[in-house]
Amino acid sequence: MTQQFLSRKASCNSHGQDSSYFLGWQEYEKNAYDEIKNPSGIIQMGLAENQLSFDLLESWLAENPEAAGFKHNGASVFRELALFQDYHGMPSFKSALASFMGEIRGNKASFDPARLVLTAGATSANEILMFCVANRGEAFLIPTPYYPGFDRDLKWRTEVEIVPIHCDSSNDFQIRESALEAAYKSAMSQKLKVKGILITNPSNPLGTTMTRATLKMLLSFIADKGIHLVCDEIYSGTVFGSQNFVSIAEVLPLNHPARQRVHLVYSLSKDLGLPGFRVGAIYSYGDTVVAEATKMSSFGLVSSQTQHLLAPLLSDNKFTSSYLVENRRRLKQRQQALVRGLQNSGISCLQGNSGLFCWVNMSHLLQSPTFAGEIELWKSILYEVGLNISPGSSCHCTEPGWFRLCFANMSQNTLDVALQRIQRFVSARSSRNKTGSCATRHGFSGKLSFRKWVLRSSTAAYSSER
Repeated sequence: MTQQFLSRKASCNSHGQDSSYFLGWQEYEKNAYDEIKNPSGIIQMGLAENQLSFDLLESWLAENPEAAGFKHNGASVFRELALFQDYHGMPSFKSALASFMGEIRGNKASFDPARLVLTAGATSANEILMFCVANRGEAFLIPTPYYPGFDRDLKWRTEVEIVPIHCDSSNDFQIRESALEAAYKSAMSQKLKVKGILITNPSNPLGTTMTRATLKMLLSFIADKGIHLVCDEIYSGTVFGSQNFVSIAEVLPLNHPARQRVHLVYSLSKDLGLPGFRVGAIYSYGDTVVAEATKMSSFGLVSSQTQHLLAPLLSDNKFTSSYLVENRRRLKQRQQALVRGLQNSGISCLQGNSGLFCWVNMSHLLQSPTFAGEIELWKSILYEVGLNISPGSSCHCTEPGWFRLCFANMSQNTLDVALQRIQRFVSARSSRNKTGSCATRHGFSGKLSFRKWVLRSSTAAYSSER
């Protein structure tokens, strides 16, 4: 069907699908790596997915067959679940989710199930909040670098604008109050009414957490400006470093003047590794936002079957306690493996303590210190090395040469292959820069010979694991 038969919304290009972030995914899907069937294929390091603790979830399901079997106390609940459910959500599930959110935060904050609005993932939650608090053409401030999908999730259908709060590496990309003021003034100069600030804490793509002082600064700022604060905390259960996670829920005083304009987004996609289940939630301290968001959630509900399955799992305090500890241990171990491997190739990372990825500095590998040079390097890594990573420019980073590399969506063996590929590429590129040639004498004679090496290294790594 030609564009002329589509609506303006459907045919516009504001979805962000042409971003290098999404283009890398498309190339991966055409030539996906498989250690046996396609060992020279592209390894997906652009997907922030947690596959490290599936065995823990599977063990719980094996020990609790009633949950997956649509039974309760031995009796079938299939008919009950198959019928229409109130979009407020199942009370048992909302109560269990609220309790789990508190547990992740060390029970330093508590959550009222009545303030939870269930949504089909965090994507839906963030969009619903935009619809609730902002009109078309109004703006939200977001610190850079930020998750590339926000250009789609927050803007595409709502037509809300994003104004960046520019952060840089001089202070590890933390938000400065001066940058916050500058972003607000920039929006005003563009005749954009600022309706709020949106942050991710822990940060995607940085893999770091915000300090208590930063959160307090943000609360003071929104109180002064009369705007909202949305805190996307979907990675809150992935914090594995020595610095503890501080939630906005811990910092927000009961008598804060902007309390009703503070909203939290959560999902089970990252902490439990269940993105396919589409379980998200809005937790708002504003009564009217809870009411209106609940109405809007009818366009993207969490299925009754999913709520029935997960309610007893999240209510099993012995399981959730052991799961959170073990999952964090595995994430830390895997993150350290990636950092060490990159360091062996002369590549440094921002010191992270959370998330499913590392923020990696490859600026020394750029042919030119520009964003054009960054895209050239990204294409080389994608097509020659066979790794899909996310360039910093897709995250609106202000400095060329930064990339996000994910580590939790693959086996250790696959990560080893990826690190071998990177090490070979860095060595060849360094030699080429020194000699000004294609460095054929060092065993790298372009795309064809490199793919032959990829095949050999992948096969060798697989054999050693077996």
